Amino acid sequence: MLIRNEIKKVVKNSLKKEGFLETEFQILRSKERAHGDYSLSIALEIGKKNKVNPIEIANKLKERLEKEGKKIFDKVEVLPPGFINLFLNQKCFLDLLNEVLKKKESFGNLDIGKGKKVQVEFISANPTGPLTIGNARGGPFGDTLANVIKKAGYTTEKAYYINDYGKQITSLGHSVLKDEEAKYQGEYIDFLHNRLGDEKDPYRIGKWASYIILKEVIKATVEKMNIHFDEWFSETWLYENKRVEKVLELLKKKDLTYESEGAVFFKAKQFGDIRDRVLVKSDGKNTYLAGDIAYHEYKFKDKKFDKVINVWGADHAGDVKGLESGVEALGYKGRLDTVLLQFVTILQDGEQVRMSKRAGNYVTMDDLLNDVPVDVVRFFFLQKSFNTHLNFNLDLALDESEKNPVFYVKYAHARICSVLRNANINIKNIKKVKHAKLLNKEPEINLMREILKFEEIVEDTVRDYEIHRLPQYALDLAQAFHKFYNDCKILDEDKKMREARIELTVAAKFALSNILDLMGISSPEKM
Repeated sequence: MLIRNEIKKVVKNSLKKEGFLETEFQILRSKERAHGDYSLSIALEIGKKNKVNPIEIANKLKERLEKEGKKIFDKVEVLPPGFINLFLNQKCFLDLLNEVLKKKESFGNLDIGKGKKVQVEFISANPTGPLTIGNARGGPFGDTLANVIKKAGYTTEKAYYINDYGKQITSLGHSVLKDEEAKYQGEYIDFLHNRLGDEKDPYRIGKWASYIILKEVIKATVEKMNIHFDEWFSETWLYENKRVEKVLELLKKKDLTYESEGAVFFKAKQFGDIRDRVLVKSDGKNTYLAGDIAYHEYKFKDKKFDKVINVWGADHAGDVKGLESGVEALGYKGRLDTVLLQFVTILQDGEQVRMSKRAGNYVTMDDLLNDVPVDVVRFFFLQKSFNTHLNFNLDLALDESEKNPVFYVKYAHARICSVLRNANINIKNIKKVKHAKLLNKEPEINLMREILKFEEIVEDTVRDYEIHRLPQYALDLAQAFHKFYNDCKILDEDKKMREARIELTVAAKFALSNILDLMGISSPEKM
């Protein structure tokens, strides 16, 4: 039950009946209960556009909203300079709680996607060394994004693209040989060098080494991060099956390539790019873009994805438009989104930490996971917007008190489970609220308001990919429950009150465990 969508219908109808046709508006969630559950600023915008006092517009809309929304609103009020505050009635909260108790683990499932196919490709680090915290930031992000998209009613696939073809593989071979062209270093290179047989060809050695790194290092780290990919796709496959060659020929037939100084260029400027892009260098070797375009043709043509989302590091920002142009040239305009994640820094005592002793000059994800529980790592990695540089506070991550936001949230779930054990009830048997009208104290209402946000979190995130909403919501929900627990005697002596508060507690449990599940974080029953 997306109550916000019901409100939208009422507002649209009210605007239409008052003669304000095709007026855009936002339904804002009120930060303070005193200002209602939602608010509208539409009267300010209409007033400014028509040079009319916004209060007059607001009062006019208030009367209409009261009529049109009598089944939803308990009260509609106007505040200067023209805000309209909407207070939900008790039935909205009753319907919400009944929905949670009925659906339980499936609460929050939406039908926005209607089964359309979406692939989220993330991490996709070169198999030339261990995962660093930089490229591994995409792990929790991409995994959680795919979970949210699935929750919204799409069919999803999680994919890892293995760059196991080209010059980086040759460089890896030279590194394992430890010759004058060696590029990579660290204990893992020493380990591979010591396993080396009589082979001397750098490319063959690089292929062998990349296979070992992928199988024994990268996949092991991904497993530790609680991530399970549906597809590990090899770049080599594209070349073995002449998919790159065929895509280059296709672009040539479309008159979208030309030769210059021995290189083959793609006419990317025709698709809004700042420059044409090289597909084949003057030495006859293909660029990364050629392989990427071929890979995306496979995604859209062969696998028939309706949407593809690539989660890349910010250092690949310059490559985005070239690939988008290539995808458009193939006839799939608007079906590729790229999320660019900013960098990660590990901080301890306010200073940058270099934890790795075996992989060269960077922090590996394994090093971090050896010190910090995976649930904490995932939560911390998700707390900042993908547009923001992430400073990972190691001191806070290692703190096992309620100062650590992960423990604070998990403790709320454990506390809920403790209450339900003491109540000696089977939550499977609780399928509806019997005495919701008794839940009228401020902590009870605030907890219900937080539970109400869950579906909106899913709806908003599936549209803008701002995953940091989820950990913040988990914190807000946990805080609301802790306040309810401290201020209201859940196992009250009054039978009806006891039942009502237990039912609210069960609803809070599923809202909290469901949001943690979307983030790939466990919900402990005891702590």
